[in-house]
Amino acid sequence: MVQIWLVELLKGTGKFFLNPVLYYLFFLAGILGVMRVKRERKNFHIRAEDAYFELRQLLPHGIYIGLTLSIIVVAIGVTIPFAAILLIAAFTFLLSLTTNVRWISPAYTVGGAFFTVIFLAETKWNIPLLSHVFEKIDEKIYPSIVIVLGLLLIAEGILIAKNGGIGTSPKLIKSKRGQMIGVHEVKRLWMLPMFLLIPGKALQLSIDWWPVFHLGEKEYSLILVPFAIGFHQQVKGMLPTVAIQQHGRQVIFLGGLITLLSIAGYWYPLISIVVAALAVIGREMITLMAYLKDENRPFYFSKKNQGLMIIGIIPGSPANKMGLKVGEIIAKVNGMKVHDESTFYEALQKNRAHCKLEVLDTNGEIRFEQRALFDGDHHELGILFVQDQRKYDKKTG
Repeated sequence: MVQIWLVELLKGTGKFFLNPVLYYLFFLAGILGVMRVKRERKNFHIRAEDAYFELRQLLPHGIYIGLTLSIIVVAIGVTIPFAAILLIAAFTFLLSLTTNVRWISPAYTVGGAFFTVIFLAETKWNIPLLSHVFEKIDEKIYPSIVIVLGLLLIAEGILIAKNGGIGTSPKLIKSKRGQMIGVHEVKRLWMLPMFLLIPGKALQLSIDWWPVFHLGEKEYSLILVPFAIGFHQQVKGMLPTVAIQQHGRQVIFLGGLITLLSIAGYWYPLISIVVAALAVIGREMITLMAYLKDENRPFYFSKKNQGLMIIGIIPGSPANKMGLKVGEIIAKVNGMKVHDESTFYEALQKNRAHCKLEVLDTNGEIRFEQRALFDGDHHELGILFVQDQRKYDKKTG
């Protein structure tokens, strides 16, 4: 039996590399990185993170969560027909064409696949070349798909809360009054590889309670599926890390609620339809409420009387090594008050070998940072500021 499981694990892992979603997500993440760098250079004439940043975020975090979810779904015997896997991949491709990565959320990809499965089951469409894949679709698969949807929403919330706030991108926009203000934006893709049980002829199990959420089969196979999770949020009214963590916690709560409610679908399959609809509506409401709350807040990254607001820090720069953070305010440089980039640069020139900064942290408390300066260091320490209107118009004109 152990040998059979090991063979199935290897075969299922091999199928992972045959899935086009795997390579498509690498392509999309690369495009996101290039577009972000292009916009940051337009706004600040320098990029924050390099163009490979989104690619580096794509897989590592999702692997650990995917392994955990794999153990859960296999342990409780959640089985998914191969038809559903095909439909989830199809919705991932289709929704990515909107160019808004937030639509590549399990709520929409798995939710869309779920309702398409119901449509195909009810209409009994004959799909060319794939009719054998869809011929066994019936209401027994409803709860299993919704359980996977709930677990993936929990995973999405964890990824947003733990990773979404890392490396958010500074951005300059015009307010309704025509003033230049700063915002932070995150566009992130994660890949979550997860083992799923599908009806097959490899694993023959006689334990009565396993699988619990079955499709009426007695034999199953394992397949490693690359699920896509996309996230997009723009924050102007508070620190981006705080706003994104709040968003993530709300998605975790929604995912937990959907997972618990979906279990009832095992006894009453039609409940699964209501729960799946709740997942889609709930995910959309979280995004809408985050947007409306942010719109009603005053601008966080704007000009301050106390000094210069930091909107971005270049990794590896003197500012990064000094421990400066986004949202902090530089009040004085080398004892000189600063109120714009010109006075900041002039103050740095007072001592080209060393700089001392008076900083107001995000709690309004004063601290001092100092560092020796070397040839080759960024002329503004690697700090990105909200630029005044005339300077921005000159750069983009």
